[in-house]
Amino acid sequence: MANGGPVEHGYPHLDTVRAAVTALYKRLSYDTVRSFATSVAPADVAFSDQDDLHLGAQRVAHEMVRHYGLPDARIIVSFREMTHAANVELAAGPEYFVELNDRFRTHRRDIGAALAHEVMHVYLHRLDLSFPGTRDNEILTDTAATYLGAGWLLLDAFREDGASSQKLGYLTPEEFGYVLAKRALLFGEDPAIWFTSPQAYAAYTKGLAQARRDEQQPPLTAAGWAGRRRYARDRRHAQDHSAPGSHPGVPYSFTSADRGPLGVCFPCPTCHQRIRVPVRGRVRARCGLCRTVLECDT
Repeated sequence: MANGGPVEHGYPHLDTVRAAVTALYKRLSYDTVRSFATSVAPADVAFSDQDDLHLGAQRVAHEMVRHYGLPDARIIVSFREMTHAANVELAAGPEYFVELNDRFRTHRRDIGAALAHEVMHVYLHRLDLSFPGTRDNEILTDTAATYLGAGWLLLDAFREDGASSQKLGYLTPEEFGYVLAKRALLFGEDPAIWFTSPQAYAAYTKGLAQARRDEQQPPLTAAGWAGRRRYARDRRHAQDHSAPGSHPGVPYSFTSADRGPLGVCFPCPTCHQRIRVPVRGRVRARCGLCRTVLECDT
């Protein structure tokens, strides 16, 4: 939790974020991801200063349990002084103990954001889905919470001005915006209407632009002129020199199976699973993981 200190910006964890999206599809399946088409509603996690602290926290925790589809999990919420925003004790269940930073006693509107992350830890624990190392595993948790409909709360908890700052989670604000935009493009949502923080809205706008760039990379037909020109040059080099391979600075690589026809391998713009299609002009490909249909000019 950044509280008054500097907030990191940009996309330093983008590769891990994309790997997390792929891992979600592989572990959950297309149908399960689609079952999260509706995000957590602001009214369901609203928390005013007049609400009882502990009853309100339990109510919001119950809403996260319901949203993630953990009907047999019980979240017990308490508060104490700590460095981090929150902590969850991952045991066999069905009871899980979540501790929230004492700061949330007076910043109640952000309790939903903290619980979105901690209850996602429980969800991933039950799935037996994790990344090696604390940093990458926390990035996976933030990404999963956001992609599955609760992470807009984490982005909305980002506030920054000349005198103070606050951010929850391990992703940067722009990375939260990126994952939220990937979800919005998938389900046709407009999460911008839920933001109370102007800084969150700005970060989402930047993340949306980054997410749209994923859909405009060659060999996709939506690629721009400069990308198409670079792709044609790299393809010609691979054909003329019989030397398939990757090229620095671009997401695609050329492959040849046992000296067979040249193919191009590139990440699906939805789930980032790598797809291989033959190099033969206009082709339509379907990602086997997320079922996205892709128009390509190879």
